[in-house]
Amino acid sequence: MTTQIDRTLEQLGLTLPNPAAPIASYVPAVEAGGLLHISGQLPFKEDGSLMLGRLGEGDCDLAYGQEAAKRCALMLAAQIKAALGGFERVERIVKLGVFINSAADFIEQPQVANGASDLMVSLFGDAGKHARSAVGVPVLPRGVAVEIDAIVAVR
Repeated sequence: MTTQIDRTLEQLGLTLPNPAAPIASYVPAVEAGGLLHISGQLPFKEDGSLMLGRLGEGDCDLAYGQEAAKRCALMLAAQIKAALGGFERVERIVKLGVFINSAADFIEQPQVANGASDLMVSLFGDAGKHARSAVGVPVLPRGVAVEIDAIVAVR
């Protein structure tokens, strides 16, 4: 069954990836008390490789960070679909926690996080508007540029 989210992804020229398996001792998602908690997701390119680097160094500029955040958001959507069997039970994207591998003088973390936030609104409409943290950190797993976790209200 094609959903509005599937149609929106197609219109945006995006493909929902297969949900990534955990890289350590945790599960991708836990549903409890009407909330779906999704573990941190990494930015996978369409070819399956990771978007690596530190924002504010080398070629890792704001646009690269926004694309990495968008790729994390796509993986969050894939994990939501896998955990819930679709998107019908999504009531609202409650919060995103955005972690940005940042050089000491890089201060555009909120703008990087917009790459994910804007996609959530595109996919879920008003239900995609969420609270958010955008935090610069010195290193992330596997050397990725961005990692994002989420809390989703479910019916």
